[in-house]
Amino acid sequence: MSESPSVARGETEPTDPEVVQRYLHRHIPISQQMGVRVIAVEPAGVTLCAPLTPNLNHEATAFGGSTSALAILAGWTQLYVRLWSITEPRRIVIQRSAVQYIAPIVGEFYATAAAPSHEEWERFMAQLDKRGKSRIAIRVNVLSNGVRAAAFEGNYVAVR
Repeated sequence: MSESPSVARGETEPTDPEVVQRYLHRHIPISQQMGVRVIAVEPAGVTLCAPLTPNLNHEATAFGGSTSALAILAGWTQLYVRLWSITEPRRIVIQRSAVQYIAPIVGEFYATAAAPSHEEWERFMAQLDKRGKSRIAIRVNVLSNGVRAAAFEGNYVAVR
């Protein structure tokens, strides 16, 4: 998941969760294998969901790699959706990630990537316009059964 296909314009703007989900399943196959569903695509953030069963570990909880993958994917999707309105194709990659596992996940789990602040976004876009490459930190909370199960922060890079 560290490298993504070019951000490409399609026939429909990616604000409809079903459109975004189809894109993810087609271009990032692990999303389909994990059973990822796109729950919300909103200005405030993006929420993805994964069922427990295909993501189990030997302790009958969610595998840490699945938790991390869902968080990375939520952050990537947040940036993908924000960059959609830019006509020039971009590549989005994860540069660095850190996950704090807070509680075991024993059911369906949700990753919500918060939109960057206005100031963070402006700095990111200014650097992207100036140098053709920019990075931004995106924070993601992972919840299961109403409990915060993991906290994620990743640096994502967009490249022309």
